[in-house]
Amino acid sequence: MFLHRPGARIRRAGALTLLVAAAAAALSGCVVAPPVRQVVVEQGPPIVAPIAPPPPYVETVTVAPSPVHVWVGGFWEWGGGRYAWRPGHWAAPPRPGWVWVPQRWEPGPGGWHMRQGHWGYR
Repeated sequence: MFLHRPGARIRRAGALTLLVAAAAAALSGCVVAPPVRQVVVEQGPPIVAPIAPPPPYVETVTVAPSPVHVWVGGFWEWGGGRYAWRPGHWAAPPRPGWVWVPQRWEPGPGGWHMRQGHWGYR
């Protein structure tokens, strides 16, 4: 004959709670935090042009050399007192999940300031 002991169910529930808490504590070290947005920017002297850049060319984007390549669009570069067009090209990101942030010209003190293109993490 089975005799029910008072408190046995409570002890089993307490043991189960302790087991779950221990497992959660052990696994909490395995949690991978999302990466912080990182940016890789080539350092160089600031580029300031006295006049606004021309409108961008409409480029023909060819077939990517591989599924991981991304199109890096062309841009106007300032040098020698004039703008020169630098055509776009295909590039592979430095790591999966990175995206190309294009160059851009912004008006500012003393003229138009070029913000360099760079790889950024999404």
